[in-house]
Amino acid sequence: MLMALGLPLPKQVFGHPWLLQSDGKMSKSRGNVLYADDMVDLFGVDAVRYFLLHEMPFENDGVVSWELMIERVNSDLANTLGNLVNRTISMSNKYFNGVVTRTGVVEEVDDDLKRVVGDTRLRVNICMDKLRVADAMTEIWNLFKRCNKYIDETMPWVLAKEEGKQPRLNEVLYNLVESITIGASLLESFLPETSERILKQLNTEKRSVTELGQFGLYPTGNKVTDDPEILFARIDMKEMLDEIEKRFPSVKEEETEAKKEAEKKKEAAKKEAERKEPAKVEAVQKALLSIDDFDKMQLQIGEVMSCEEVPNSKKLLCSQVKVAGRTLQIVSGIKSYYMPEDMVGKKVVVITNLKPAKLAGIVSEGMLLCAEDDEGRLALLTADKDIPAGSMIS
Repeated sequence: MLMALGLPLPKQVFGHPWLLQSDGKMSKSRGNVLYADDMVDLFGVDAVRYFLLHEMPFENDGVVSWELMIERVNSDLANTLGNLVNRTISMSNKYFNGVVTRTGVVEEVDDDLKRVVGDTRLRVNICMDKLRVADAMTEIWNLFKRCNKYIDETMPWVLAKEEGKQPRLNEVLYNLVESITIGASLLESFLPETSERILKQLNTEKRSVTELGQFGLYPTGNKVTDDPEILFARIDMKEMLDEIEKRFPSVKEEETEAKKEAEKKKEAAKKEAERKEPAKVEAVQKALLSIDDFDKMQLQIGEVMSCEEVPNSKKLLCSQVKVAGRTLQIVSGIKSYYMPEDMVGKKVVVITNLKPAKLAGIVSEGMLLCAEDDEGRLALLTADKDIPAGSMIS
């Protein structure tokens, strides 16, 4: 199609790895599916963005869980980033009424901070050129971690108490505000809402790509907000997991209850049928078949390895049936009489040499044989002894 339109052909086709739960692949039947909408309702869009981008390496499967999500919010978003922004703004307000001034009173410790901030833009670009989004996020967070270390190294609370150290304290807070501004600008592509909230509190604008390579563009004498907001609140693990369990009951529990209910109905129907007079079956005699015609059909014993409902169908089940050294996919209209989990392990009679046909858009490679009474009820033909799958019927 692209060639017909005269458009260039793609040189690369991208696909992301699996998102795994801590105990393996996500599956409704296992009750371990996490939905993005549910996570957003509890944690917010940017928190989920960070979690998924950070936990999804380019070349490996990513592992997700409620517990890991909470840990990331607390350690990376609330502590490393949120606490940094809040401390910097609070100290600016406490010591200088929010006014951020560049005094030029520098020390050797400033050089390493500026080096890390300057290198981060280059490192992020390299990571993104290689499509390593998780690594790019890590580089930005390394910048924020370096800012937190800078606070510990310079100890603004000590400078505030020492006579004649006000200019140095001004410079320290300026370096922090400038570094956070650059970090928040880099963050805009990944967490747009968080980036905007940080820059708004610092009373500044997002830097352009060119400006990100220059340290010291924050206007001296500018004033940060006097009412800093919490970017990400810490989450109590136990309370949140309890809330999650209330909101989203385990799918396993739901399916167990549904199965119990289905079993009750099945048992009730069985008892009702036993009370009634057995149905009379009047078989219609078809034309006689020669032994040669019968020999054209290949009948074998098959073992049902797995079975599931066919989407958007009220009657069909799709079974994977092992026959000797191969597995056939067989679609059959027995959903009203058998639950998928009850099919697994059954030894059934299969016609194995039918031409493949599509049923409800799914290819069926054989036929399960059933008996049918006058009321249309079906019963699978099964082996009454443990005979190997693939055994011929003659």
